[in-house]
Amino acid sequence: MRLQSGQEALVARVQTLDGRTGYGFSFRLDAAEARQMAEWDAGVHAERPAYQPVLGHPWEITLVAGAQVPWDCEPGFATLSWLP
Repeated sequence: MRLQSGQEALVARVQTLDGRTGYGFSFRLDAAEARQMAEWDAGVHAERPAYQPVLGHPWEITLVAGAQVPWDCEPGFATLSWLP
């Protein structure tokens, strides 16, 4: 996904068998990093994956602080299409 800043992010979504959805991202464009974050967000894993911020983006800041990631701060996130 292209961010407002022009940088790119890899965004992942996971859906559990019981219907929970989680999202993750990677500014390093690392699919495993984004997937593990999405699994944690969906409650599959109790411990948040280790993450070192690289851009100082609001998603990174809130993730590291343990707060809810403000996905809507990037208009492009709302326009993503997900496979069923």
